Amino acid sequence: MNEMVRITSRDMVAVALKNLKAGETVSWGAGEVTLKDDLPMGHKAALREIRKGEAVIKYGYPIGEATEDISAGAHVHTHNLHTLLSGEKKYEWHPSVPQQEKQQPAFFQGFARKDRRPGIRNELWILPTVGCVNGIAKALASRAGHLAGEPVEGVYAFAHPYGCSQMGEDQENTRKILADLAKHPNAGGVLLLGLGCENSGIGQIKPYLGEYDESRLRFLVCQDCEDELEEGTRLLEELAANMQGDRRTACPADQLVVGMKCGGSDGLSGITANPTIGVFSDRMTAMGGTTILTEVPEMFGAETILMNRCESEALFNRTVRLINDFKAYFESYHMPVYENPSPGNKAGGISTLEDKALGCTQKSGSSAVKGVLAYGEPVSTAGLNLLSAPGNDLVAATAEAAAGAQMVLFSTGRGTPFSCPVPTVKIASNSPLAQKKKEWIDFNAGRLLEGKTLDELGDELMELVLRVASGSLTKGEKNGCRDLAIFKQGVTL
Repeated sequence: MNEMVRITSRDMVAVALKNLKAGETVSWGAGEVTLKDDLPMGHKAALREIRKGEAVIKYGYPIGEATEDISAGAHVHTHNLHTLLSGEKKYEWHPSVPQQEKQQPAFFQGFARKDRRPGIRNELWILPTVGCVNGIAKALASRAGHLAGEPVEGVYAFAHPYGCSQMGEDQENTRKILADLAKHPNAGGVLLLGLGCENSGIGQIKPYLGEYDESRLRFLVCQDCEDELEEGTRLLEELAANMQGDRRTACPADQLVVGMKCGGSDGLSGITANPTIGVFSDRMTAMGGTTILTEVPEMFGAETILMNRCESEALFNRTVRLINDFKAYFESYHMPVYENPSPGNKAGGISTLEDKALGCTQKSGSSAVKGVLAYGEPVSTAGLNLLSAPGNDLVAATAEAAAGAQMVLFSTGRGTPFSCPVPTVKIASNSPLAQKKKEWIDFNAGRLLEGKTLDELGDELMELVLRVASGSLTKGEKNGCRDLAIFKQGVTL
């Protein structure tokens, strides 16, 4: 078995598949190299001499430039590699839109909804309109715990600090996200809980709801009643009563929307876990289903790959705005667009944002981009969609849930326990993580390095997605991890 892997034939570097020592002569598939430095798993070594100022190629694309001469076998990382990224740029569309053969969808057992796609959960949600009532929301969830049991699959409060003291786009984002979640198909019933004096109260959020199933949504303004706990409990009991006829029925997988996210990535994420998700995404979209790729700052350096897969020039232009608008957001705060990867990413072998982005976008597979969504915009087009949201794990995963994802696939090389408002499937990039954090990890993509093929892992991941969609709990759900985060950009009053 090779100790290192070169991802494409153009690459100047190979990635260690285990911890390696200086002086070892190791194989990377088409040859061998003697290491000049210790090389932790996921880190890169040069396969040939690289001159100062030369672009370093990995994944077949530049991941930065050498800041000094680098010998063959030397460690290539943050000490001798620097990003090539800068601010906004002009792009040209060179369409290379893949053709995809349609497949008959598989089926899962979900909950039919009158006004939206089927739910994969039938939960009772309490959504505060403002952080001031977070405590009341949690108290109500505790008091209403007795309502859980078939067919009510749990009672959950989603606390957040926003809904007041916000201006402009921040206030708009809060209203959009709360309205989107109030109609989410995974919630069989929702209590929208307000205080009464906030900027984004129930009266302000209602216009964002549009049409909705009135049997599944209730409203409570705490300042308008004498005992908000008593009244809130009554409303939750009413919603639970309306859910009593809900039952799982066979639903085609083309009605699934699956978010794709990575966090705590390492040097193997773009080699194992993210390509596995990419295979899944291609199969899901071939069935007529929908996948969502987000964390726009982690597309920087790989954006042209996505742009050239846009189905139309109009979608290409929207993708250009998606990228450049996020760069302008960074620059408006006098922040560099390339202040990424994180310390954990670097410890795992990721050196530059291009390195991270080229691995991150592997989750999109090879299918055409069918839609580009603004933050808070629900998905409306089947196929692969790009969504505007930051790289922050919880903010981005919440954005995917608000866009309509009934589930999120989350790859990680370092590990994380978090989950967003919808089931969050954790996919390890390496077997040591999967073995160490069994209570966090749902799927081990590190087996790709142990004899499994991408096709086999893609099949297994599809089977897992259908099981979770049919009611099987993720590790995060079992551990009680359920959180919500809304994107905040501007002034707090």
